Amino acid sequence: MIVYIAAPFTKGDVGHNVNTAIQCAEALVNYGFTPYIPHLNILWHIAAPHTPDFWYHYDLEFLVMCDCLLRLKGESQGADNEVAFANQNGVKVYYSIGDLINVYGV
Repeated sequence: MIVYIAAPFTKGDVGHNVNTAIQCAEALVNYGFTPYIPHLNILWHIAAPHTPDFWYHYDLEFLVMCDCLLRLKGESQGADNEVAFANQNGVKVYYSIGDLINVYGV
């Protein structure tokens, strides 16, 4: 089960936001899920910068291949847009790891 993590990135402290996404991914892995962390593109961006639009569209290509999206708390227009995109493309949206566990019985 591939889970796309949608969460704040640029709003607030980027380092904290990336860490939050990684910690969520660690929890997901422990429950048997396979997370996709778009926040990790920051490493690629450091080496070869691209526009925000490039990254956003790049991530949406992965989102449509995921089984579901997990929306973490926090203000984020980008994450809200990813939720809307997921809904439009038949990707299930969840708002907690507990919801994922309850649905998929992991």
